[in-house]
Amino acid sequence: MGFEDQPSSSSYSLPPYPREDTPLLTKSPPLSSNFKTFANIFIAVVGAGVLGLPYCFKRTGWVLGLLMLFTVAFLTYHCMMLLVYTRRKLESTMGFSKINSFGDLGFAICGPVGRFSVDAMIVLSQAGFCVSYLIFISNTLAHLLSQNTQTSLILGLSPKVLFLWSCFPFQLGLNSIRTLTHLAPMSIIADGIDITAKILVMVEDVSVFMKNRPALEAFGGFSVFFYGVGVAVYAFEGIGMVLPLESEAKDKEKFGRVLGIGMTVISLLFGAFGVLGYFAFGNETKDIITTNLGLGLVSTLVQLGLCINLFFTFPLMMNPVYEVVERRLCDSRYCVWLRWLMVLGVSLVALSVPNFADFLSLVGSGVCVVLGFVLPAMFYYLAFKEELGWRSVIGNGAIVVFGLIMAITGTWSSLVEIFAPKV
Repeated sequence: MGFEDQPSSSSYSLPPYPREDTPLLTKSPPLSSNFKTFANIFIAVVGAGVLGLPYCFKRTGWVLGLLMLFTVAFLTYHCMMLLVYTRRKLESTMGFSKINSFGDLGFAICGPVGRFSVDAMIVLSQAGFCVSYLIFISNTLAHLLSQNTQTSLILGLSPKVLFLWSCFPFQLGLNSIRTLTHLAPMSIIADGIDITAKILVMVEDVSVFMKNRPALEAFGGFSVFFYGVGVAVYAFEGIGMVLPLESEAKDKEKFGRVLGIGMTVISLLFGAFGVLGYFAFGNETKDIITTNLGLGLVSTLVQLGLCINLFFTFPLMMNPVYEVVERRLCDSRYCVWLRWLMVLGVSLVALSVPNFADFLSLVGSGVCVVLGFVLPAMFYYLAFKEELGWRSVIGNGAIVVFGLIMAITGTWSSLVEIFAPKV
């Protein structure tokens, strides 16, 4: 079932599926100011991926890393706007209504196949984000413990494994909460801690660079190109949030401008964070940049702050997964046992992945690039194919081809890195 089968003069309503995504600064009045829209964009896009950028720049070289980062930022913005234009087209001229989410748009364009494709990518990407959160938390806490005490196996478990399983019962409780409303205050506080911690990390990077001035590499070679793109794609989370955010914007005519400003600010912050981290530690840059920080109260507080942020962000990022799975398996009914099983599954995957940045590249290459580039370009083409000029057709076709190549080659290179023996 596609939109072309429906007469444009009639109103066609989508099934009453719940929305996959909910802006994090909710529940709120349905119309948001430009400032609040900007804040929602910032929260939706900025995540744990930025912490792997310094290591990525070490692999790719800082010049190539910046070029890839800004290119991915532009393509992400372009594809977000493609989704907005496609939704507007379907609602204004094709008679569709209630296209609230990415999944609704997929259903309107391609029927059940479109919705299933979006659902699958959302589940894999959001769950992948949460796996990376657990990897970061457990690795960081184990690193802090090793700095202050002589580490050894406890109950037969390494510190990393012990910390990960220590989070498990608390995450079961947090993920049992039915709505995001009760988590909103903790989320806002955690985001404040996160921003402060990342600023402090950059300040520390500048101080270390001025002392050490390590040898730096500008270009790492073509062999790491797809690896770097995967990490960059992962860093720009939030493609699934753009339609709900545009729906709640008071001034929809200025939404594209607000989104563009938001993505520009975020990409500059990401570039500064990645470059400063690599400049500070050079070839000694680790997969999680905070583990490069030395001893001291400020360093410890920064790392704990980032852990707290990701700990409380975990249930927020899993919420779209629960909405999809409960809709398909439980008729949209709340199911605590299903949620607990999914938390267990995410925890087990986190235990099996040794390297934070390698996992970012895998999720970015294998999932985020399809969700963020391939599907928006395809949906836009199907909605506007009767009106597009040859330049637009070639441009969107190039995005699809690039996305598919990236998904295949990037996934392969990331898997090779993950399973390669570490020296």
